[in-house]
Amino acid sequence: MIQYYKKDKERGSGGEWILIERLDKILAGTGRWSRREAGELVRAGRVEVAGAVARRPEEKYEREGLDLRVDGEQVCGERYVYLMLHKPAGLLSATEDPRQPTVLDLLPEHLRRVGLFPVGRLDKDTEGLLLLTNDGPLGHRLLAPARHVDKVYFVRAAGRLDEEDAAAFRAGMMLGDGLRCLPAELKLLPEPDAGLVTLREGKYHQVKRMLAARGKPVLYLKRLSMGPLELDPELVTGGWRPLTEEERKRLKELE
Repeated sequence: MIQYYKKDKERGSGGEWILIERLDKILAGTGRWSRREAGELVRAGRVEVAGAVARRPEEKYEREGLDLRVDGEQVCGERYVYLMLHKPAGLLSATEDPRQPTVLDLLPEHLRRVGLFPVGRLDKDTEGLLLLTNDGPLGHRLLAPARHVDKVYFVRAAGRLDEEDAAAFRAGMMLGDGLRCLPAELKLLPEPDAGLVTLREGKYHQVKRMLAARGKPVLYLKRLSMGPLELDPELVTGGWRPLTEEERKRLKELE
């Protein structure tokens, strides 16, 4: 059973409502063990909470910030998982597909069982920053059209990018297929066929369609940032890591 309590109620203040859950449920929520296996681990004395050996699977704890270890190895028992992925070309930004590999195939099995989904899809042949999480409300806020979360892409085109292209992006574009694009930024780089595109929306194949309308099809596209989240330059293509506390804080400030 899920329970809540007021974090500061012992001091008589209104406090904040905090979720507490059974230890076996917290362990099962990591995707590593079933509820039964988690209970067996606890009863065998293999689980420590805050440095002390846990004895009963039904003990209740707050997930956030919980110091949880199994056989001495630290385990993240927090309710929500936030991962930065450096997406390679050739994978679908989807949770599953019967015919083609997806970005979730890059993760270990236990992380594929905790309900992760990509926030803001990248085309199959596009590389770069992809946020994976099971925090549905956060994903909704980042993708809500009214929020206009900036997304920055490095682009290489088949043709020289120039000031006329940049001016067309700034003015907003109406494409031949009827797509109306909000004003965007195209920053020209020293390489004549390269630029940085900043979008405030995320319509289907938008960068590709805008540059195709300028007669300069995209040859290579890579997302570098999304809102306050920037692709870690140390993250190899196909690599992933949990978000840092600072990165998580900046994302939550978008609320």
